Amino acid sequence: MLTVSNYHYIRSDFKTKYPSIFGLTPNEFRQQLLLLKNQGNFVHPNDLVSDLRTILESEDNNLLVTFDDGLKEQFDLALPILDELNIPAVFFVNSINSEEKKVTTVHKIHLLRSIISSSEFLDKFIDVPFSPSEKQNAQSIYRYDDEKSAVLKYILNFKLDFREQEQIVNRLFDLYFEEAAIFESLYMTDQNLKELANKGYLGSHTHSHYPLGLLDSETIKKELEKTKTYLDTLTHSNIKMVSYPYGTPEVCTNQVADLAKETGYKIGFTTKRGINTAEENPLLLNRFDCNDLAGGKNYNKI
Repeated sequence: MLTVSNYHYIRSDFKTKYPSIFGLTPNEFRQQLLLLKNQGNFVHPNDLVSDLRTILESEDNNLLVTFDDGLKEQFDLALPILDELNIPAVFFVNSINSEEKKVTTVHKIHLLRSIISSSEFLDKFIDVPFSPSEKQNAQSIYRYDDEKSAVLKYILNFKLDFREQEQIVNRLFDLYFEEAAIFESLYMTDQNLKELANKGYLGSHTHSHYPLGLLDSETIKKELEKTKTYLDTLTHSNIKMVSYPYGTPEVCTNQVADLAKETGYKIGFTTKRGINTAEENPLLLNRFDCNDLAGGKNYNKI
């Protein structure tokens, strides 16, 4: 069996005017790794690709550490801790950052939410009908957020198509931030990506960080192909793993999994919580948020 823990932000503090992201400090990250290390054996991404079936069928508690979004702080702060503890990991990155030098829309949203309250965001900039069932779904998906923040994130990520989302977000982002400066401070460099690939630690998070299952098949295929081609060429490797942005059932459909397999991926990760066994589709594996595992703030609450 395989238990996967997923991380995003690793930084010294998360102080902002309004809370917009959840992450761990380096010390919290280290302590969780030590707790997990007592619960099973960490597997190397290369071993997962070459022998996934054996790992899933094993009665041993195999563990995998993953990171999404290709953030520079993951390389600078998390990787040294992983190396020190001799724990392998896989870092899933969006090629739009490296190839086009752009800040991903999802990170623009995080930055805007750090300076604009969710209530103000909803009242002044977004006018979208929202049903009680959607509200319940939003709170289920964004279980670490307050009600207003959960609704805002759900509308931006699932109610609006990516063109509408980007139009709203880009207009606001350009009022408050300088994209080139944010890009330089936020994302891994090409050299970072090459080093990760050399260790067997690099994976795809698609090109643009769109919710794939909400898109047409041609766009899904393009998002999967573009990042694989770019990363393969940049790092002289063969990327075999992908994690799907947002990772919910709405965006991780069987069609997405089939297209990922056609593109050349062998393993795909969702954000559906659960331990993986031989019954799982290799292109739709389960993955826990780090907060839901030992040492996480939501442990024993799920």
